[in-house]
Parts: sequence; structure tokens; C-alpha cells
Amino acid sequence: MKYLGLVLFALCNLFFVPLQKIKVDTIKADICIYGGNASGVIAAYTAARMNKKVILIEPGFHLGGLTTGGLGYTDIGNKYAITGLSLDVYRRIGKHYGKFEQWIFEPGVAENVMKQYIQEAGIQVIYGYRVEKVEKNGSKLSSITVQKEDGSAQKVNARMFIDCSYEGDVMARAGVSYMVGREANSLYKETYNGIQVLEGHQFPDGIDPYKIPGDPNSGLIWGVSNGKLAETGAGDKKVQAYNFRICLTNKPENRVPITRPDNYDSTRYELLLRYLQKKIPGDLWGFLKFDLMPNNKTDINNNGPISTDMIGYNYNYPDADYETRKKIQKEHEDYTKGLLFFIGHDQRMPEHLRNQMLQWGYPKDEYTDNGNWTPQMYVREARRMVGAYVMTQHNCEGREVVDDGVGVAAYTMDSHNCQRIVVNGMVKNEGNVEIGGFGPYPISYRSLIPKKGECDNLLVPVCLSASHIAYGSIRMEPVFMVLGQSAAIAASLAMNNDNDVHKVDVKKVQEILKKDPLMNGKTPEVLVDNEDRQHVSIKGSWQVLKKGAYGHSMLIDSSKGKSPKSIQYIPALTKAGAYQVYIYIPKVKEMTSQMTINISTALGMKNILIKPAEIIVEGQTSGEWVSLGTHSFTKDKKSFVEISNAGADGYLPADAILFIPQ
Repeated sequence: MKYLGLVLFALCNLFFVPLQKIKVDTIKADICIYGGNASGVIAAYTAARMNKKVILIEPGFHLGGLTTGGLGYTDIGNKYAITGLSLDVYRRIGKHYGKFEQWIFEPGVAENVMKQYIQEAGIQVIYGYRVEKVEKNGSKLSSITVQKEDGSAQKVNARMFIDCSYEGDVMARAGVSYMVGREANSLYKETYNGIQVLEGHQFPDGIDPYKIPGDPNSGLIWGVSNGKLAETGAGDKKVQAYNFRICLTNKPENRVPITRPDNYDSTRYELLLRYLQKKIPGDLWGFLKFDLMPNNKTDINNNGPISTDMIGYNYNYPDADYETRKKIQKEHEDYTKGLLFFIGHDQRMPEHLRNQMLQWGYPKDEYTDNGNWTPQMYVREARRMVGAYVMTQHNCEGREVVDDGVGVAAYTMDSHNCQRIVVNGMVKNEGNVEIGGFGPYPISYRSLIPKKGECDNLLVPVCLSASHIAYGSIRMEPVFMVLGQSAAIAASLAMNNDNDVHKVDVKKVQEILKKDPLMNGKTPEVLVDNEDRQHVSIKGSWQVLKKGAYGHSMLIDSSKGKSPKSIQYIPALTKAGAYQVYIYIPKVKEMTSQMTINISTALGMKNILIKPAEIIVEGQTSGEWVSLGTHSFTKDKKSFVEISNAGADGYLPADAILFIPQ
């Protein structure tokens, strides 16, 4: 644990420039939210809808964080986990593209959606201010003082605070316990947390680490550290690699050429050349994860042993002062832009890869105030609170299940590499983890709050309380938005209970999330999943399949219609009327060419035929919602949607049905 209690409070304030002789304006609010990323925007919107006076502080000049900062190829895990306003974000983006939901999108489109929430709720946002100090009255924050680079400052007095920053800067200054790096496996009895075996995004054997191959006295080439490989499972302070999610375009009229960047040094890419001597890919996808976006744009992520991750150059970032962080981000930017330039222009690169790279450039219509480059570095993990409850691998894998869940996670336990070292005379990466195979699991409310007495009016939905490997599963943008909404509801309720987050009735938070997921008082949509046996009637024998399902499982019939089977989904509707109905079609091998759907409506039975082969499933998802049209229903059990295996000629899935009031 990095710091504890008052020691942390004192030390953190030493890191920052004092505010002497600076005129400080004072702002008053009910709830102060620090960090205007997607979680912060949703938290602010939620609190405003609960009739609280809200101020949102964004240290930068853009809203949305990674959601608008290039990560447009959304890490979903399982759509079942994405609810409430988080889901509404992707439906608003979908509306822009003429779809029900859209999980693959351009940065500017996502930022416009973030601005919609701010405008609709009339939220005051102050940009360019970074927290410099906090004041506490006993175990509670009374104010935070934020400052611009030019020295101008503002003091925010509030009753409740929510730290939505990726770095946990308010949390740290408030004296809350936290962790940086990887815990030893032994601490929480985990298996994937500490030092890991050398797998994943790994160099093949035989890559020489020395400037003069074979000569250790010549020194290590750039990007390789002189660290030693500790025993498997040991803890350390190393942080998984950061990078930028890169938005490029190959559309000539919208393309800005990739030119030689600041501080360019071709020796930084010697390791790439040595790797290509062992394995030359057929295209750039071999070492850059090119995910294609609308309008000929990309979301490029790390891929392979050497790519966009700048392994080992971010260890100081979580606890650094702002100038040091700015320097680290610039180093990452220079490395990444230099990599793109190197690929396209260095004559030592294979010609076909150079030619491919030259087809791409920065988009003219994105990040127009920042040289068409995202201002948001991918801070995958920084500080992690050690709070009232610590989420661990046991939660991810379902061995420990909490009953105070205020959000759901479903992504694999994921960590990028943490170090690049010499092992047996060869270059090797260490720290990669990609372990899945488990279903959605609840995230404890207690993991959003500090230990009692440390800071009792603060919630932390982004740098939440989790071990390194559990955080690797939770740390996805859609989940951060869900937790931001939950945190804002809890903060609003806490104001009725002595501003103490520990006195919040979690069942009340859960009730609001269920009954008013969009915070607008409207009738919520009704989801009927195949596991909801109170509202599902099954005829015949179906196979249970977990992989690729919406939620925890789906049902499969492989009889090809030879023995009659059906499943009726009977929604518990609170009012009669028109509902738009969707069916979830998962990706299944040897899928039937047609599905027979029977819908019992207020006007009688309707029959619909779906052709699954015509359904396009895009992105990191197991399937797609397909519209069955809008129908009138009564609110009794006579209304239902039935999946029948009549006419099936392949595997027939039955997963989930969605009813959206119109």
C-alpha cells in the first residue's frame, strides 16, 4: 500500500505548488465531481437529475476521456453488463449512425454525445483546472482547490465529492489508502496478480537485446530494461503499459500526412527491426491492432511483442506531479508518432509495410485543437483505492459474490505487459494476462468508498478498490459509466444521512438503478433473459451454452426442427401499450438459416421470420439486437414472444428479448 491515512494526506500535498499569493475564487455545490471523462459526465448528469447542484471539473479541455479519446472500438465483454445511462450513451451514438446501438464510433461523435448530457442537465463545467490541495474537517472533505497552469485558482466547497479521474488525485490528497502496482498473489490468494509467466504479446526466442548483437558490454537497445525476472506471483510497483488509441484515416480528402515528430529517434525502433527479421507480417495488422471505424477511420491499439505500448516508461506516472506526468505523456506521444513515421519512411522497413503505412494519416476533422492527435493518453491503471471492500480474482471468477452490487463487470481479467527484460540472453516481455471464461459478476458498492474514517464523503468509481488483476476486468469505459451513475445516486442519498457514504442504503441505490435507469422518470425497458425462469416457459429439451451468450447463458436446440420445441418470453409489463421488441441473436456456429418468431399481441398472434445469416455482428460483442417491430401488448401473461424450432435447419439459439416502451 502506497500511503496510509494522515501520512498520505501530508505527503501528497508536498508534491504540489503552494497557492500562496494567488487569488482564489470560491464556488459552492452540493456535489463536486473531479474528472470529466465518460464516468464523470454520467455522474454529473445523474446528480443533476436528482436535483443536486453539481460542478464538474475537467483538468483537460475535452469531455469523455478515453471514450472520446480514440477508444472507439468499445471493450464490451458482455452487453448484459452495460445498463442505465451507460447503455444510453451507445444508443445515442447509434442514433447518429441510424442504428439501435453503436459500439464502434468516431471520437468526435462520442464527444458530441457527452456534450448533450451536460447541456440537457445544465451542468457547470470548468476546464483546465487540476486539483492542488484539499481541506478536510475531521473525516470529511470540505473543499478542494483547483488551479490552472497560468496560476489562476478556484476553491470548490461541497458536501459530497466524487473522484472520477483516471489517476485518483482527489482520493490521494484526501488521505485515502491506495495501491500502485501489482499485489503478490499471496495477499488475496489469487493466481494471476503478481509476476506472470512469459506469455502473450511475446517475442519469439532469439531476439538479441544488445546494441551490438552478442555483446552485453555494448549496452541494451532502447526499450529493454536491466530488470531481473522475479519469481512467479511476486508483487512489485510496476504498472501495466500505457499507449494512445490512434485515430487515423485513409480517406485522402480528410488525411493529414504523418510527418517526422518532435524528438524523433530511429534507434527507438531497432527492436521492431529485429523482430521483423524473425517474422515479417503480410500487413500492418501483424503488429498494430487496426480496428476500423466509420468513415474510413481507425482505433489502433497495441498488438504483438513490440507495438504502441511503451512498456516500462510509466512507472512514475501514478504518483507524479503534473509536470512529470506531462513529460511522460509527451514521451509516449513522441514514441507513438515516431513509430508511425518510422514504419512509413525508414528504408529498413519492408517495402510493403511502408507502402501500407503511407496510405494513412491523421484525420482533419478530429482533435482540431490539438494537431489532430488525441489529448488523452490511455492510462490503463494508476492508483487503486484500498477501500471498504477489495474486488479480487475471486469475484471475477464467481467464487465470491457480493450482495451490494451497483454495477456489473464481464470483461476478461486483462493486463498489458509491465516490463521488457533480458531472460536467458533474449528479449522478453512480462506481465500480460488475458484470462476469461467467466460470466458477468456484481461490483460491490463498498469498493467505491474508502474505509470508514478515511474520507466519509468521497466516492471513487474509476480508481476503485480492486486488486491489479480484478481491476483489469473492471476497468472498461462502459463499466466506469455504470459506476459513475451509481456513485452519483449514492452521493445524493448520502446528503440525507450526514454526508456519509457508509450510511447509504445500498438497496435504495439498486432500486433507483432498476426503476429509473435513465434518470428521467420514464417507464424502463423490460428485459427477459432465458435464465429468468419466472418469465420464460420452455417446451422440449434445450442445451445450455455459456460461451457467447448475452448474460450468463443461452439455450441451443440442435435437432433441426425434428422434435418440436419452443420458448416463450413473457414480460412483466407495468402498463399496456406499444413496445418496440428486439431479439438478441448471438454468433453461433452452424446457425439455422431461419428463425420462426411468434408474437402474441393485444391484436392477436403475429409471425415473423428472421434470417440470421443476414445479421452482421460487429466489434467486441457476442451478438446483435434485431428489431421485431413495434407491437401493442396487454400487461397480462397473454403477451409473449415465442421462439419456435419449426423450420430450423441448423443450431437454433434462444437468448434474450427486449421490450422498449414507446
